[in-house]
Amino acid sequence: MLTYYLGLSAILFSIGVAGVIVRRNAIIMFMCIELMLNAVNLSFIALSPYAGIEGQVFVFFVIAVAAAEAAVGLAIIIALFRHVESVDVRNFSLLRW
Repeated sequence: MLTYYLGLSAILFSIGVAGVIVRRNAIIMFMCIELMLNAVNLSFIALSPYAGIEGQVFVFFVIAVAAAEAAVGLAIIIALFRHVESVDVRNFSLLRW
């Protein structure tokens, strides 16, 4: 049963990595990063019977960090959209030196 959860976690993480690499839409990339975080959480929960309660505690920290990242990331995306009027990352030259 553990292999099913770890396999699903690996598939979700791979989809997230492929989405970040292939897509140029900032919102899609942001969603793929969230998908990768959730895949890691799934693997932590799947391995918690073997590693102890620390995996489940760590999941709560990852969820808290993901919530803060979602708030800050969406604020940055909205601010850039108001300035550039696009969410395509190729149009974002504001963050370059």
